[in-house]
Amino acid sequence: MPPRLRCAVPRGLGSVNPSRISTRSAVLLLPSAPTPVAAARQYATAAAFKLPADYVPPTKPPTARPSDTRKSQLLRTYTSLLRSTPLILIFQHNNLTAVEWAAVRRELRIALGKVSTEGTDSAEVTSKAQLQVIRTRIFDVALKIVEFHDPSKVAPTTVSSLSGEKVQVVYNHDLSKAAYKSVKAATTGDVPLPESSAYGEISPLLVGPLAILTLPAVSPAHLAAALSVLSPSPPAFPAPSKKKNPGYYDPIAQAGFQKLMLVGGRIEDKVFDLDGVKWVGGIEGGLDALRAQLVHMLQTAGLGLTSVLEGASKSLWLTLESRRSVLDEEQNGGKEGEKKEESS
Repeated sequence: MPPRLRCAVPRGLGSVNPSRISTRSAVLLLPSAPTPVAAARQYATAAAFKLPADYVPPTKPPTARPSDTRKSQLLRTYTSLLRSTPLILIFQHNNLTAVEWAAVRRELRIALGKVSTEGTDSAEVTSKAQLQVIRTRIFDVALKIVEFHDPSKVAPTTVSSLSGEKVQVVYNHDLSKAAYKSVKAATTGDVPLPESSAYGEISPLLVGPLAILTLPAVSPAHLAAALSVLSPSPPAFPAPSKKKNPGYYDPIAQAGFQKLMLVGGRIEDKVFDLDGVKWVGGIEGGLDALRAQLVHMLQTAGLGLTSVLEGASKSLWLTLESRRSVLDEEQNGGKEGEKKEESS
């Protein structure tokens, strides 16, 4: 720190001695009475703009939960993730350290980067794939909101605008009272929650510390690559060899993989168990091949139905034609017999 320099204070800026202030100077220092011109200049203040009692700022709509807390922001993040992500894998983890998480994400990124598929931007899927730890209870509430809250069915509310005019506004966001009431009515009512619902199927999986893997597209090839790293099960999803990927067998990475357990997934708003996830990852050729198989099956079924209908119509036509020919022969034979009798 540089040394402080002591400078003499100028004479005009010295301290003021109260005893040296004259009576006239004291009068000058006192606030003077407002002049008629100054009194005429009155400006509008904030008190003049009185807001209506039921006015709601558009930037801060009413909420059932505090909107500025971390839990509320996590809830909004999870609901957005569930609505926008078509493929989510759910893992249970057992206290992975930061170094182990880094090693697991590194090997997952390497495995996804080696996938090359047709019809899907592999680089985009790899860059947007994310493995993250979630808060189980908040994620459970987000699943309820996504399934049981329908924003289009929320009735509008009448509030006052800034000018005092009555307007209709719909408060249907994820933190609104309408979302809270919809979840409460579906989960705590007299009618039990049906087990066939998506939440009823996935809620038994939401136990303990959880982590999710999100992919921006349903790509069986990328899913198979992720399963071969995070949950290998030969022969369908074998782990990478030590020669091709020696980093996978690093002790820190192996310690992290052993603490992960795949429990299920959510694909295209449908819940899949471990076998279902492996079935999706084992689709050869991806979704395009599956669509081609479906089209071929529909075409084959259509051709079979057409041939059956044509066969029935042809058999009916042949039967009618044979019957007509028999009747014609009988009719012609009777006429010839009558002619022979008349001639004889």
